[in-house]
Amino acid sequence: MPVVREFTLPDLGEGLTGAEVVRWMVEVGEVIAVDQPVVEVETAKAVVEVPCPYGGVVTALFGAVGEEVPVGAPLVTVAVSAPGGGAADSAAPSAGGPGEPVERPLVGYGVAESRGSRRARVRAAASASVGAPAPAPVPAPAAPAPVAAAVPAVVPVISPLVRRMARDHGIDLAALAGSGPDGLIMRADVQRAVDAGATAPAAAAPAAAPADRDAEVIPLRGLRRTIAEKLGRSHREIPAATCWVDADATELMALRAQLNRAAGPKVSVLALLARISTAALERFPELNSSVSPDGSQIIRHRVVHLGFAAQSERGLVVPVVRDAHLLGTEKLTTELARLTESARAGTLTPAELTGGTFTLNNYGVFGVDGSTPILNHPEAAMLGVGRITPKPWVHEGELAVRQVTQLSFTFDHRVCDGGTAGGFLRFVADCVEQPGLLLRTL
Repeated sequence: MPVVREFTLPDLGEGLTGAEVVRWMVEVGEVIAVDQPVVEVETAKAVVEVPCPYGGVVTALFGAVGEEVPVGAPLVTVAVSAPGGGAADSAAPSAGGPGEPVERPLVGYGVAESRGSRRARVRAAASASVGAPAPAPVPAPAAPAPVAAAVPAVVPVISPLVRRMARDHGIDLAALAGSGPDGLIMRADVQRAVDAGATAPAAAAPAAAPADRDAEVIPLRGLRRTIAEKLGRSHREIPAATCWVDADATELMALRAQLNRAAGPKVSVLALLARISTAALERFPELNSSVSPDGSQIIRHRVVHLGFAAQSERGLVVPVVRDAHLLGTEKLTTELARLTESARAGTLTPAELTGGTFTLNNYGVFGVDGSTPILNHPEAAMLGVGRITPKPWVHEGELAVRQVTQLSFTFDHRVCDGGTAGGFLRFVADCVEQPGLLLRTL
């Protein structure tokens, strides 16, 4: 007879304690296969699809879109056929009593079970039982329906940011007509609804409502909370210092134009700066390091996993190029472009957002010249690059208009002194001004 299995939100790694439901990919009553993705959730690291380890009929969904589900809490229940009334997975040894269904762990995730959830499944299984034929069919007593079975229909929205915008303004997404492809709801659709005053009834005020009614309270959660915690920790623990220098990037831009006239992928400025950074770290390995949590050791990394700051709809993220020191300029261009596109689409995996040893921060894309950024804990250094813009410059003894950029370098003063940091930054500036110097390191 069929048994009802409960699949809970697995531990998605990186110490995450929960995730926000972004999109349900299945509906109650739908037949699903083993390891089929059933829900898309947003963690503090990325938006990921969660597959279910059971195949059968979906009987309930737990968690409305926009709701945060703790790790270990129910996500879905699935009615699984069990031939002969035995365990649904005869290949796995039974962990319970005779006839008790056995959990099939999903590779890479953990499956938790509580006594309460087991009792709910037994009741649901009894209500779904087909049983032996009786003289007069008597309907089985209906089991209590899960509260979350009334999950609203999935509404296609272009991003979690737009979904959150609608929630903050009380907009019912189901009532909107999306202007995007296949009715996809865009930010402009929600904004029009806000401007038209098409808001839902006001929700009950939170217990800790601000005294100032003109203030807006924004929960610090998800990626924003992770960023806040990491930057706060970096500011508290790392004695950071910053030095900077202006550099004439005219020759670097001319080199890029020359490279892009040849066949092959177009080389980006960021890729050239990444190549310069890996060459500089080879000369100054002290800066490709971190300090142990207890502050007693400096850990010098033998490989360069290069992070770069990227702005996405979810906020600031730092994708990581693995083994960047082994990549040439073209391969760096390809990998940087791939990770940038994933950041914009919100599809970066947790593995692509962790493990960096050094960060390159191109804040020039925002049209600014300089910055004193907070280090990406636990890394010991970050190179910042401002906009490249025409400025008056003394070139070969004469005043000329040149393409000038400001380079800043923030470092952990525990791993080195100013001389090392200054030497690193000067080498980077020299490579920007005279890119041919890179040939010495090839």
